[in-house]
Amino acid sequence: MLRIAMEEKGIDYESKQEDFFDKSRLLLEMNPIHKKVPVLVHNGRPICELLIILQYMDEVWDHKAPLLPSDPYQQSQAGFRPNYSDKKIYETGRRICTAKQDQEEAKKQFIGCLETLEGELGNKFYFGGESSRLVDVVLLPYTSWFYTYETFGNFKIEEKCPKIIAWANRCKERKSVSKNLADLQKIYDFMLQYQRRTRVV
Repeated sequence: MLRIAMEEKGIDYESKQEDFFDKSRLLLEMNPIHKKVPVLVHNGRPICELLIILQYMDEVWDHKAPLLPSDPYQQSQAGFRPNYSDKKIYETGRRICTAKQDQEEAKKQFIGCLETLEGELGNKFYFGGESSRLVDVVLLPYTSWFYTYETFGNFKIEEKCPKIIAWANRCKERKSVSKNLADLQKIYDFMLQYQRRTRVV
């Protein structure tokens, strides 16, 4: 997500990959409480939590393409929607891949979340209008997980939410997006590995 946001704003950066099964000392030092990515290290100081980082980027690099609207009310709404969707998509997507008993309910809730997003998108090119902004940046990385969700859940997202798939395909035409989205097969393989490591016997 952050790499897309950085490139959308034209900010030079250095990116470090993390092994989720063997977290680096740098990550543990920069985010000792949650021990999670993403973390932005700027001038030697860490900023954690995605939406906080994106807001920080807009304030520090305010002369570059904004991710958030300038109006305070619109900004609060722009922050609420991706935060809600981020949590809902993560939660229901994880359940599709790991739960057995309530997988059907998880799929129903997942599609319901995407249908809500389709209502927000309407006929706009991006969620932010003519330019890709906060909601787009937050949600785009999840499209790389769609193949995994569909494979584990045995369903097709496009059948229920064609506008979301069309939006994702439009976004992938942007260089900032296409070069930074995760490989679909690697995500699927990661989830298989995660299942093996967490399986209770």
